[in-house]
Amino acid sequence: MAQRKSPRSPIRVSFEFFPPKIPAMEETLWRSIQRLAPLQPDFVSVTYGAGGSTRERTHHTVQRLLAETDLKPAAHLTCVDATREEVDGVVRQYHETGVRHFVALRGDGQGGAGGAYEAHPDGYRNAVDLTAGIKRIDPAIEVSVSAYPEKHPESSDFATDIDLLKRKVDNGATRAITQFFFDNDIFERYVERVRRAGIYVPIVPGIVPIHDFTKVARFSAATGASIPGWLADRFAGLENDPHTHSHVAAAVCAEQVLDLAERGIGDFHFYTMNRADLVYSICHILGLREGASQGVSAPEAAAA
Repeated sequence: MAQRKSPRSPIRVSFEFFPPKIPAMEETLWRSIQRLAPLQPDFVSVTYGAGGSTRERTHHTVQRLLAETDLKPAAHLTCVDATREEVDGVVRQYHETGVRHFVALRGDGQGGAGGAYEAHPDGYRNAVDLTAGIKRIDPAIEVSVSAYPEKHPESSDFATDIDLLKRKVDNGATRAITQFFFDNDIFERYVERVRRAGIYVPIVPGIVPIHDFTKVARFSAATGASIPGWLADRFAGLENDPHTHSHVAAAVCAEQVLDLAERGIGDFHFYTMNRADLVYSICHILGLREGASQGVSAPEAAAA
């Protein structure tokens, strides 16, 4: 059995949750949070719906995280259908409750992902302006922004897309979290382009465990994330076999993260979809344990 070629980077994780749409989903969300909290993530983020449709639920979830857990919450914030004054008010409201980390996004229009976007005439135009607005309120606030290894669907080309990221960083963004992807070579090439453009903040891979391959493939088509043929083959024939599907999903995701760790990546942001068991299984494979400090080295994986 051949040994791995080089030491892997220590693995640190963060988790993304979305606020419950109905009261019955609140219990599911908090079960997920309680399941994953003992893994001591660097932070957890809470999403913000199209047009600010979940603003109050997002705020409630963040408040509960601060009051009932030791987790560090990052509040998603968009500039959709809101004036600058309204957005600034939300930032100050969060700030008063102790939030010091925002995920600044332009956001999708009311039509959702892939729909037409129109900036509010008195609002922030995009995440570049939003980042600057947040930093004006408190320069010490940490701001994470989005990045797109396969280019944002609305960008005309990669140069335009990367220039937008650079402007966000120039305005104070301290981290970029990527759209999910499944081909690590695509991510590595993207990071090389970003570095050549003079962008040196951490580029954190966004990782989506495949709870339902059909749904993930559909969402990937809408967001411009490609599905490699080998990945589709892994899930072929498992539409009515959730037990095997779950095992395959855990193996595929852990394999992707371990490969990235071998390439020198240490931080990973998991899009949990409020479904903790699969994420927990993946983290266990990666060597993360309840109560252990973040940054543990990934387990050895012998190669044939």
